[in-house]
Amino acid sequence: MKINSAVKLGTVATFAAVLLAACGSSSSSSSEASKQTLNWMESSALPSMDSSTATDVVSGETMNNTGEGLLRIGKNSSIHPGVAKSYSKSKDGKTYTFNLRKSNWSNGDKVTAKDFVFAWQRTVNPKTASQYAYMYAPVKNANAIMNKKKAVSTLGIKAVGQYKVVVTLTQATSYFPSLVASPMFFPQNKSVVQKYGKGYATNAQKNVYNGPFKLTYWTGTSDNWTMSKNTKYWNAKNVKLKKINFKTMKDPQTALSQYQSGKLDATYLSGQQPKNYKNSKQYVERKSASTFYIELNEKKDSMMKNKKARQALSLAINRNQFVNKVLADGSTTAKGLVSTGLASYKGKDFNTDAAVPSATSQDMAKAKKLWKQALKETGRSSYSFTLMADDTPAGKNITEFVQSQWAKLGNIKVTNSNLPFKTRLSRSQNGQFDAVVSAWGADFPDPISFLSLFTSDNSYNNGKWASKTYDKDVAAATGKDANNTAARWNDMVGAQKAILNDQGIIPIYQQGKAQLVKSNVKGLIYFPTGANWDFSQAYISK
Repeated sequence: MKINSAVKLGTVATFAAVLLAACGSSSSSSSEASKQTLNWMESSALPSMDSSTATDVVSGETMNNTGEGLLRIGKNSSIHPGVAKSYSKSKDGKTYTFNLRKSNWSNGDKVTAKDFVFAWQRTVNPKTASQYAYMYAPVKNANAIMNKKKAVSTLGIKAVGQYKVVVTLTQATSYFPSLVASPMFFPQNKSVVQKYGKGYATNAQKNVYNGPFKLTYWTGTSDNWTMSKNTKYWNAKNVKLKKINFKTMKDPQTALSQYQSGKLDATYLSGQQPKNYKNSKQYVERKSASTFYIELNEKKDSMMKNKKARQALSLAINRNQFVNKVLADGSTTAKGLVSTGLASYKGKDFNTDAAVPSATSQDMAKAKKLWKQALKETGRSSYSFTLMADDTPAGKNITEFVQSQWAKLGNIKVTNSNLPFKTRLSRSQNGQFDAVVSAWGADFPDPISFLSLFTSDNSYNNGKWASKTYDKDVAAATGKDANNTAARWNDMVGAQKAILNDQGIIPIYQQGKAQLVKSNVKGLIYFPTGANWDFSQAYISK
C-alpha cells in the first residue's frame, strides 16, 4: 500500500501483530471527550474512497473504518468474522464458502452476496484500471480477465442466494483470508456505483458505507474529513466513538501546538520533536512493515538504465546518519525491499537470507568510481535530474538529505521537487519523474506483498526496471511452489537478491512512526501492515 508520509504506499488491514495504544497525559478532558469525539492528525489529505482504485494508506485507513469485508482483523493478529459470520474451505484449499450475516449499508440497503461479486468483478475489470487488481491473482480466472482473455463474469466468485459467497481459487493460497479482510476486497453497492458513475466515491455523499463509521464530511479535495458512527453497522452497539475528525497537518510544529492546546488527541512527530519528547509518557513509537526506497526512471534515458549509475547513487547514501540524526523516530535502515520482521522461516528473518549488503550500505569511494564510469559509458560529462517526493516534513527531509549525499559524487546536479501527495502519486504512476522517493507498506505479512510489485508487468513498477530472473522467481513463488514452503521461500529470497544485485531500486529505510497520544484515548488498534489503524474499539475515557 502506498504510504503518505514521504511517498508511495501500501495497503490494508491484515493479520500482522497488533499494538494497542493507551498512553499520554490526562490533560485533554474537554467537553469533546464526553461526546466521544476523537481529533486525529494525518500528514496527507485523503485522495480516494473507491475501494477498486484507491492505493494509498490514508485511503486504506479510512476505508478500513467505513467499510468491512468478508473478514476483519482483530487484536493479537487474529482474524474475526466481518460481513461473513463464518466460513469454511475445501480440503484442497481451493474453495472458500462464506456465510454472510444480515447487515446493512448506511443508506439502509441490505449487504448481500451480490455486492461482493459486483465489487470483485469491477476491480479486476481492465476498464476500471485498478492498480490493486493484481491482488486478485489467486482467484480463478482473475489473471485471464485482467489480460482481456476471459469475460469478467468468469471470475471465481459467485453468490448463492443473498447470504452465501463461494470463492474458487486457482490454487491453495495460505494468506487468502487476510486478503478478503483488505479494502480492495470490500463489497460495493451496485446501485450507488451506477447512480453516480464517474462521480462515485469522489466525496462523502456519493458513497455508502457498511463499516463501523461512515464518512460524513469530505469534499474530495478538502484537507479535513470526518467519520461518524454508522448506526446501521451490524455491530454498532459496540462502537463507542461518535465522531472522528481528521486534520491534515503538514507543519509538525503547528500540529504539536494543536495537540498541546487540546485541539488534537494524537499527533505524529518529526525533526527534533521525537528527541524532545522521547521520555514523555505520551510518546509512542509505531513499528511499521513499510520500506522507503528510491525508484529510478529507466525508461526515460540511458543514465538511469545504467547499472553502475544506480549502484553509485545507492552507495553514496549514508542511511545510518539519515535514520539516527535526521529522522530519529524509531525508523531503521532498510536491509532490502522487504521489511525486516515481516516474515521468517526456520527461525531466520527473511532479510537474514535475502540481504545484499552492498545494495544498502555506503561506500563513497566506490560510488565516485562507479559514477565516473557510468558517465563515460553513457557519453556524458555530467548529469542533471530531479528527485521527487511528497511535500510533507518527512518527504522534504529525505530529498534534502539525499541531494546533499549525491552532490558528493561530483559532476551531478540534483533538483528537488516536493509535491502534494496526490500529485506525486499521479506523476509516479504516469512515469513523469527522473527519480522518486517511494514506499510500500505490506498488505499482509508475507514477502510476496513487496516482491510482486516489481515484476515487469506490474503497474506499481514505476521505474520500469525489469529482470527475467526476478519475474521467474516471483511466478514460481505464486505458482508452482505456492504450497511448497521451502521452495517458495527460496524463490522469494532469489527474487529480492535479483533486484538488489541489479540495484533495481535504492532501499533507504524502514519506517517507524513517533507519536504523542493523550492518555484518555483508549482501545486504539494499530497494525504494522496494511491500513494501520482500526478505530472501531477506541473510546475517550472520562
